[in-house]
Amino acid sequence: MTQPHLFRPLSLRGLTVPNRVAVAPMCQYSAVNGVPQDWHLMHYGSLAASGPGMVVIEATGVTPEGRISPNCLGLYDDATEAGFTRLVAALKSFGGGGAIGVQLAHAGRKGGSAPPWEGGKFSPDGWPTISASALPFDEGWPAPKAATRDDLDHLKQAFVDAARRALRVGFDLIELHSAHGYLLHQFLSPLSNRRDDEYGGSLENRMRFPLEVIRAVRAVWPADKPLGLRISATDWVEGGWDADQAVVYAKAFKEAGIDYVCVSSGGLVSYAKIPIGPGYQIDLAARIRREAGVPTRAVGLIATPQQAEAAMADGSADLIAIGRGFLDNPRWVWHAAQVLGAEMSYPPQYRAAGARAWPGLALARPTLAAE
Repeated sequence: MTQPHLFRPLSLRGLTVPNRVAVAPMCQYSAVNGVPQDWHLMHYGSLAASGPGMVVIEATGVTPEGRISPNCLGLYDDATEAGFTRLVAALKSFGGGGAIGVQLAHAGRKGGSAPPWEGGKFSPDGWPTISASALPFDEGWPAPKAATRDDLDHLKQAFVDAARRALRVGFDLIELHSAHGYLLHQFLSPLSNRRDDEYGGSLENRMRFPLEVIRAVRAVWPADKPLGLRISATDWVEGGWDADQAVVYAKAFKEAGIDYVCVSSGGLVSYAKIPIGPGYQIDLAARIRREAGVPTRAVGLIATPQQAEAAMADGSADLIAIGRGFLDNPRWVWHAAQVLGAEMSYPPQYRAAGARAWPGLALARPTLAAE
């Protein structure tokens, strides 16, 4: 039987993932001093055991000040490294077979926020922030410090140090966060970067620091392990970062050693008018893939197996990232395999006759059925 596109393996450097479904990085705001907790073990363990080709751990700060909130994960000291070592070892023992990755990030001027359920504004427990320019994210947010050359060197080294820790932890891949208005995106967009030195002004200059970070991490990350990147392909604001610039960036970061890109959008400013709807970012992923020739992961309100398979079949993407769909249905991959007629393996604990998880669950959930 010919496997659907969504369930065909994909090789990235020395890593082969068993299918093209990825768990999108989704902040849980449940860490303590950057350290993963039992919530993370439960959350990621349930998803990893259900067989996605790739699980990417949420945005993880490369410094304490690089976290999005005081409740976010970090990978910057021995305690956070030890916490991740425990988590990753557990995930790999569950037998899902997929790759385990981490999204290394620095929030820049958006750091120090409260969790969404506490309003998501700048937190009383926040800290002084840093960015490309001294422009606050929004009303009620402090102005960040404009990074000096020494600051840029320290920030770049923080990404390198976190990558080295990620290797010791046992991650299969690293994904760098260059999207959603966080630090690397703040350098890219003319809305947040008003510098007049070699890191501001022209597109070439605005790309300079993100590309320096990419090259520095690639230099210490093993040659047989993939290095990915998440980008916002547009700010959805006139005069801001847009898809034309994103294509130029994609060609440059492919040359710098990026093996795949997850194409998202928005997040830089609060007033953007984003046309959110089913699969609303797939066309952006398709353009990056077509014009830059880099493997792409599509993301954004892709809810059904039919949507995901169509994006793969028409060449829009090489991987599909599911976020909200996994929160609603942690067994999304199993149900997609049923709907699409794919063959896949299941953990022996669930495959056992007594559990009857398969083929006992012969019908997919109604939300996964074709419309």
